[in-house]
Amino acid sequence: MNQKIRKILIANRGEIACRVIRTAREMGIKTVAVYSDADTRALHVLEADEAIHLGPAPAAQSYLNMDKIMDAIRQTGADAVHPGYGFLSENPDFADTLERAGVTFIGPGKAAIEAMGDKITSKKLAEEAGVSTVPGHMGLIEDAQTAVKIANQVGYPVMIKASAGGGGKGMRVAYNDAQAREGFERSKSEAASSFGDDRIFIERFIEKPRHIEIQVVGDTHGNVIYLGERECSIQRRNQKVIEEAPSPFLDEPTRQAMGKQACDLARAVGYYSAGTVEFIVDQDRNFYFLEMNTRLQVEHPVTELIVGLDLVALMIRIAQGEQLPLSQDAVKLKGWAIESRIYAEDPFKGFLPSIGRISCYETPRVGAGDRDRIIRNDTGVYAGASIPIYYDPMIAKLCTWAPTREAAIEAMRDALDATRIDGPGHNIPFLSAIMDHPQFVAGDISTSFIGELYPDGFTSGHMPDDVQAAIASEIAEIYAEQRRRLTGANYGVANYVVSFSTGEIVQPQPGLGLAGAARLTQNGHRFDYAYREYVGTAIIRPHRAQALMHLMPEVQMGADLKKMLCPMPSVLKSLHVELGQEIEAGQMVAVIEAMKMENVLRAETSGRIKALPFKPGQNLVQDDLI
Repeated sequence: MNQKIRKILIANRGEIACRVIRTAREMGIKTVAVYSDADTRALHVLEADEAIHLGPAPAAQSYLNMDKIMDAIRQTGADAVHPGYGFLSENPDFADTLERAGVTFIGPGKAAIEAMGDKITSKKLAEEAGVSTVPGHMGLIEDAQTAVKIANQVGYPVMIKASAGGGGKGMRVAYNDAQAREGFERSKSEAASSFGDDRIFIERFIEKPRHIEIQVVGDTHGNVIYLGERECSIQRRNQKVIEEAPSPFLDEPTRQAMGKQACDLARAVGYYSAGTVEFIVDQDRNFYFLEMNTRLQVEHPVTELIVGLDLVALMIRIAQGEQLPLSQDAVKLKGWAIESRIYAEDPFKGFLPSIGRISCYETPRVGAGDRDRIIRNDTGVYAGASIPIYYDPMIAKLCTWAPTREAAIEAMRDALDATRIDGPGHNIPFLSAIMDHPQFVAGDISTSFIGELYPDGFTSGHMPDDVQAAIASEIAEIYAEQRRRLTGANYGVANYVVSFSTGEIVQPQPGLGLAGAARLTQNGHRFDYAYREYVGTAIIRPHRAQALMHLMPEVQMGADLKKMLCPMPSVLKSLHVELGQEIEAGQMVAVIEAMKMENVLRAETSGRIKALPFKPGQNLVQDDLI
């Protein structure tokens, strides 16, 4: 019989570490945080009962270093470890090391992690358990030429995947031989750096599928149940952006069939603790096993909100040897929940990761509020905290619950409006645009949603006249009040015009503001504005000044396409050109790595390589000349 857990060391960082601390505190269990040099003042460090320094910022020297984690356990006397997700959460050797040391691992056993952590093995086990699987080549692939050959045998399009992958890392879609060759190289390299395992396999890519996953929970007494499903189809580069529960697409027979297969697979591998079985679902509701994540998922809050259970608390109780507190018949899905992942990235610049200090962090009031709306914000930052280059760029997971999907979407719109983050770039305008998009509102979504609707990247689009008028009104009222205080003169909004960066010139009208929902940052007569997906600059001028603007010379701006500048702080992974080499527009020049993702940089124009100031392995800052 397992002993009652007294102290949990959380082998993770950021919002998930804070999440585990919150539940442990409610259960009367002490917590230990671990941290790297980059996280000395991180929120999880400040919130835990104790904190142990692991080492330098790179994950391999801190959060992925098992010896240092074990030493922290010995120093603090922790009798259990919660791994969160990522890092060591699905490392069977870590689970085995803890077991041999007499420390409780709050997760499944080594055998289940090992079986499900390998996508090739897991697919074979799924087939044996009667779970529907996607056609593909499950053998290991040694080189790019073999990958091309197999891709042709399977039939394009194909998905090239890391066997040990997860979180969108080590995954590429290929529609032809050239993409298969490059995708294999990138997936292999990304998998090696992210997981220390570069094994690759290939399977058929089902176009326009939905990504729907089943939450399972099992105990050590052989009981396994499923807690409904999550729709995770809104993705970018195989990284989930918005999740919801339940799915707007599934009917009850499909839900039950998927739940049964997920539980069958869990039983087949002797699974206990919380886990997730992921499926891809085609337009006819045929579903195919994708993978099983033997850990808590990032998007677990939406399940908690519709079933009324604390999954972290369940994991802890199961690890203590307790039985599940409910049967499958007792699981009831109530209402609708949506999660928006707020990332430190600039959607207007190709979603490039953004780092730096958060100077302002305002969030909506969280908690029950009333019977018809719940807002939840799982975060690991605060005003004054920094976003480092070394880890996943997530800032927070903003969640809303309401009785219906329509009401949950409206609650999310309001919650995003009420969130303000200054400092690093963030994707709130993009999330707001999705909440307003008719296809999303209608539930007409697939994993190609973002790629199809934003093929050239994200832009704000044309601002509706009423929104533009409201922003102009707010700007004019702020500016006029400032002038009144400075001069004592009775300035009114009618004395001014507001010129937007989109070219429109608006005569402001009093009383048309957006009740503070628009975020305005002032620098003299210039205002940067942000309201939902609309972001830009506006300048307020008196009528006379605006009338004279046609006399001002235009400044001609032009990008120097002959220089390849680093778009973000990163590491130069590889160079694919040499000094003096003639290159063509679109040719791959370099690969950089930032926040665990690799990015290919291509020439914007033809020419000859004149300078290569950096070598592979060197660190780059934004705008370094590559």
